[in-house]
Amino acid sequence: MKRIVILGAAESGIGAAVLAQQRGYDVFVSDQGTIREEFRKVLDEQQIPYEQGLHSAGEILSAAEIIKSPGIPEKAAIMQQVRGKSIPVISEIEFAARFTSSPVVAITGTNGKSTTTTLTHHIFRKAGLDAALVGNIGKSFAKQVAERDADYYIAEISSFQLDDCHEFRPKVAVLTNLSDNHLDRYNYRFDAYADAKFRITQKQSAEDYFIYCADDEATLEALKRHMVASQKFSFSQTIKTGQAAFLDGDQLTFSSPKQTFTMALTQLGLRGKHNVYNSMAAGIVANIFNIRKDIIREALTDFQALEHRLEWVADIKGVEFINDSKATTVNAVWYALESVNKPVIWIAGGVDKGNDYSVIQDLVRKKVKALICLGTENRKLHEAFSSSIDLIANTDNMNDAVRTAFHFSSPGDCVLLSPACASFDLFENFEDRGRKFKESVRSL
Repeated sequence: MKRIVILGAAESGIGAAVLAQQRGYDVFVSDQGTIREEFRKVLDEQQIPYEQGLHSAGEILSAAEIIKSPGIPEKAAIMQQVRGKSIPVISEIEFAARFTSSPVVAITGTNGKSTTTTLTHHIFRKAGLDAALVGNIGKSFAKQVAERDADYYIAEISSFQLDDCHEFRPKVAVLTNLSDNHLDRYNYRFDAYADAKFRITQKQSAEDYFIYCADDEATLEALKRHMVASQKFSFSQTIKTGQAAFLDGDQLTFSSPKQTFTMALTQLGLRGKHNVYNSMAAGIVANIFNIRKDIIREALTDFQALEHRLEWVADIKGVEFINDSKATTVNAVWYALESVNKPVIWIAGGVDKGNDYSVIQDLVRKKVKALICLGTENRKLHEAFSSSIDLIANTDNMNDAVRTAFHFSSPGDCVLLSPACASFDLFENFEDRGRKFKESVRSL
């Protein structure tokens, strides 16, 4: 019986453990932290052996194969030992894909991948297709395969998950865009991060499809370095020829060999320039699978924004509050500021991942009237924006941040939580940060 060890016992690890045991492997789960009660319960019910609070080298290094949580970096001591023993390491995505023959739509990118994934799933469901939402959003891919093999998988996949994909071959691969993110995991080399994203195409053939943004310079540069064997479909808001989706004035056109259709930009359910790109990508995927154009059009019209992604929260005394807690990169903040057409009171800060704020300086000068720093270390925000924003305040909890922002606001303004940073200094995760923002706003 082949022994598989799973490092990390959160959503993906537990899903992999359940699937591996179901398929007859000798399974062991190891987590250096404390395993959440809901996940321990699954392991206990399935009688899967596990450990928490440590990684036992004896248990782990006896594995024939290791499924690694995307959150565990290569520099971790246990990974150094695993690599020293040359034990094969794969991701849960790779493992799950072995046990389904259903088409997989895999979506990655620095920004927009959650919205694009959810929107694509929404179109498939509206078309009456049996599509499962898996990966970084929705259910663990492996858990879904273990419970019930769906006809289609719409998967959001991060660069960390792709790092340990070797044979994974999605029918359709989507790369929304590329910008600086998680560079600490890639030795602060942008090309290494971009190469990780392009692993999504590495096993594709001429029968498969690769969808990308023709307006994204970083994607075009990376594409020059990679031999992509699949059929390429691009989308653009500036180029009209040769595009699978393009913008002409206020008309959005989707074009494929089998069907072409248009819709008015004003019909899109999601606002903002960035969401036009997300809608284009999702529409192209639907076109590839021959979903009827009236269904695609209707789904793009009635789709609502994700929680914590430019989510409207309230309008209090003429001041709009928007929760964009998922914006953990400078590029994501650029998209948020670009989509708001009011003076902005901007709440930002947290754990800086090597941010370069210069790319949003012009937008900040035009749109931001006050900056509320929310974090334990706000020096970098002050250095970046003290010359372009007159009002800057420091806070170390969400209640104070929201109340200070409201104090600085006037009717017609927008208070925007769009942090540009990770949340781990003051919050459990970006969801916790977004929920606390909404609670604080509603208590005003």
